[in-house]
Amino acid sequence: MDLRQPVLVPLESSDIYDLVYSFSVSFSSCLYLALLLVYHVSCIYVQLILLGVVSIENKFIEQEKIEKELKELKAAGVDGVMVDVWWGIIELKGPKHMIDLPQELVPTDSKIGLKIQAVMSFHQCGGNVGDVVYTPLPKWVLEVGEKDPDIFYTNRAGIRNKEYLSLGVDNQRLFQGRTPIEIYRDYMASFTENMLDLLQAGAIIDIEVGVGSSGELRYPSYPEALGWKFPGIGEFQCYDKYMKEDFRETADKAVKPKYNLPGDAGTYNDTPDKAGFFKKGGNYQTEYSKFFLTWYSNKLTIHGDQIIGEANKVFRGFPVKIAAKLKNSSAPSTKSVYVSGIHWWFKDRSHAAELTAGYYNLSDRDGYRPIAKMLSRHYASLNFTCLEMKDNEQAAEAMSALKNLSSRPNGINLHGPPKLKMAGLAYLRLSDDLMKQHNFDIFKKFVHKMHADLDPSPNFANPTPLQSSQREIPI
Repeated sequence: MDLRQPVLVPLESSDIYDLVYSFSVSFSSCLYLALLLVYHVSCIYVQLILLGVVSIENKFIEQEKIEKELKELKAAGVDGVMVDVWWGIIELKGPKHMIDLPQELVPTDSKIGLKIQAVMSFHQCGGNVGDVVYTPLPKWVLEVGEKDPDIFYTNRAGIRNKEYLSLGVDNQRLFQGRTPIEIYRDYMASFTENMLDLLQAGAIIDIEVGVGSSGELRYPSYPEALGWKFPGIGEFQCYDKYMKEDFRETADKAVKPKYNLPGDAGTYNDTPDKAGFFKKGGNYQTEYSKFFLTWYSNKLTIHGDQIIGEANKVFRGFPVKIAAKLKNSSAPSTKSVYVSGIHWWFKDRSHAAELTAGYYNLSDRDGYRPIAKMLSRHYASLNFTCLEMKDNEQAAEAMSALKNLSSRPNGINLHGPPKLKMAGLAYLRLSDDLMKQHNFDIFKKFVHKMHADLDPSPNFANPTPLQSSQREIPI
């Protein structure tokens, strides 16, 4: 293994304020990843993801067992845990003023000593790679959808996806007089009010903000529950009436009255050569496609900008980081913001899977830099998943390029280590298999490698008060 090859991402652009990367990994290849990372990173904040530990009634499941395991994790050197605050659980029957986690679940410094990353989960859990529990959107929201199904993302065939509200309704007062952006803001504000002591004490140090399907900043273009299979190109998700109206208004303002939404972009499991839009010489290279893809990707970036902007207002002044998620989705064998890294068809000139997910990324166009710039103005981190995946683990016909994708937004530094380094790592996830002695011994070695015999990253474990968002960046 050549440890001289840089594997992390330098950020060199002067217009990006401060974007810190953190990553999520699964158990496979964890020591391989450790060897790669320790060359460039002095020490890593390591946290473990908890899923399925809270019931639909918002009760702590198997409390004694989980507490015992958390103590073992702390003894192994783990720094913190990630816990979802599910919209579908907290507001199951109707809007609530006080948003909280079960108090028994919160491992304060005085109890176990693990820090907390709270995830504002505004999406459905279930129906995607790796989902092991099912948590739908709140019942009262789904009831709105029964009367107006266009609140959900819709493909060209008219099939609705109920994982997450369409960004087309972001500013529509369809939910008891409020817009989704206002609902997300009020939800985070209520969480802050009820968890004030823990936020002020520094027990909760990171807020990951859900901004789409699976919590990721993307369109739900590849839903397993609706029949998608790897490595299908996916489908554009802009055919609800609100998105249609927005496109029509945008086209009319640009004096493009004949422009319509794509009708030849294929179906979920097509390959690029089977779809007129994506095939060689296809529509994705025309002036029309540039207009459509710019509109489609800009809407996604603006959606993230609105929600993360509200998160910054809610959590500013507290010693926390906010973040979003960039997922590197694996083939089924899989304040932070998650942005979805679509690696399949990356080597195809069309980058079809990225385009349907909302990333206007081509060989001559960086589709991720606008998102990075947007996040950085809010002092939000970028979470990137599945860093341990390798190109040679993917089927050749998928035309994946994980190494190229994970080098975004500024490319691989071939002349030395990156200027900015990884701050934290989230491990997917706490399970009975992980706690088996042989596996846990390996995991402890992994944590040891991540820490590199040093204390956790002070900038991550003890963040400074969150600053107000910078000036708005034109999109």
